[in-house]
Amino acid sequence: MRGQAGQHHMNGLVMLLLFGVFATCVLGVLLTGAGAYQRLTQRDRAAYERRICAQYIASRVRQGDVQGGVAVEPFGDTRALALIGAGYVTRVYWHEGYLMELYSSEGMGLGPEDGERIMPMEGLSLSMDNGLLTVEITTGAGETDRLYLVPRSGEGAAG
Repeated sequence: MRGQAGQHHMNGLVMLLLFGVFATCVLGVLLTGAGAYQRLTQRDRAAYERRICAQYIASRVRQGDVQGGVAVEPFGDTRALALIGAGYVTRVYWHEGYLMELYSSEGMGLGPEDGERIMPMEGLSLSMDNGLLTVEITTGAGETDRLYLVPRSGEGAAG
C-alpha cells in the first residue's frame, strides 16, 4: 500500500512539474508576442505621423492652388507655406516642435506663436524653385521625408 501511495505522490509531482513547464512556455510566448506587438505599433505610429503630415500639407496646397496663391515666404524666424486668397492668408509652418497653421487677414502683423498647433514634429523645411514646392518633414522619431508638389496653377506660384 505504501508503495502505491508513494507512486501517486510521484505522479502528482511529475504532473505539477509538467504543468509548470507548460505555463512557463506559454508565458514566454505571450511576452515575446507582446514585445513584437509593441514594436510594430511604434513603427506604425511613426509611419502614420509621417504620412499624415505629408498628406496634410499636400491637401492644404491643393486647396489653396489658385493663380498666385501658393508661396514660400519668411515668417518670423522660419519659412512658411503661404496660401493666399481673397485678402486672407493661411500660413503653414514649423514652430517650437509643432507643425502650425495661422489663418488671418493679410497684413495683420501676427507672429509664429499666434498659430494653432496641428501636430508635433521635429522640423519642417520649405522651398519653392521654379514652381516646384519641396517640403522636408522631420518626425519625432528623427526620420526625414521629402514631398515634392507642383501647383497646378503653374506660373502663378511664387517663391
